[in-house]
Amino acid sequence: MDTADEAAEVRRFWERLGLPGLVDVHTHFMPERVLHKVWGYFDSLGPLTGGVEWPITYRAEEAERVAVIRGLGVRAFTSMLYPHKAEMAEWLNGWAVDFARRTPDCLHTSTFFPEPGVESYVRQAIEAGTRVFKAHVQVGAYDPADEALDATWGLLAEAATPVVIHCGSGPMPGKYTGPEPMGRVLARHPRLRLIIAHMGLPEYEDFLDLAERYDEVRLDTTMAFTDFSERMAPFPRRALPRLAGLGDRILLGSDFPNIPYPYAHQLAALERLELGDEWLRGVCHDNGARLFGL
Repeated sequence: MDTADEAAEVRRFWERLGLPGLVDVHTHFMPERVLHKVWGYFDSLGPLTGGVEWPITYRAEEAERVAVIRGLGVRAFTSMLYPHKAEMAEWLNGWAVDFARRTPDCLHTSTFFPEPGVESYVRQAIEAGTRVFKAHVQVGAYDPADEALDATWGLLAEAATPVVIHCGSGPMPGKYTGPEPMGRVLARHPRLRLIIAHMGLPEYEDFLDLAERYDEVRLDTTMAFTDFSERMAPFPRRALPRLAGLGDRILLGSDFPNIPYPYAHQLAALERLELGDEWLRGVCHDNGARLFGL
């Protein structure tokens, strides 16, 4: 499918629902050399892919990727970036300030790592206008309940700044992935605005438990329910009523540009859940617009 045809298909989707466009809380924009390294990991069929072939559908330079996502009618998106080691997060945050400044439809995104000074630079990022943070427990290989992050989680809870966190064990489990470490964080910081990436794949029901227990926990749809993910970790049909019941706290995420299928497929996968147009409107636009005051 060429770009124009796909844009038309996606627009038909949100226009049918009576929406002004989409709000996508899980898209990746980062420094080009960092993104190219990420693509290299996906190409190598390593831990990031679970050893599964993972072609990057939107492998293009930054300006083209921004044009594509705007052409799909995504009216707000994020620049999910994340460190894999210490002394990297603050540098990434500096890049994100500039990207948000020149890309006004991007929700200014920052990140962090358990290291000396983390509370200070997270506070600075919030003061600089960050709208959302990204944390990646699998890639960073750290315990989110580490004492080194406790004050930072407290700061984020106080600021009511959402954090999109990859903490599920897909596509490959890490030492600190799964619901238990995040449960410990939430027990200490119950008002923390967490957005569980990928619906917590594959521990979907465990992360639904956390969302039902804590009012500020949300889940994003990134790659969930698609043919690709259903082959690896199918979402249990018995949990669909719970998904419907949490309809105001499910947010559209795509993983653009790092997805092995067209963007439209994520939307089709949501539609075929048959949870209704009101649920789709909330997930694809209204919940994100309300959370970020759009």
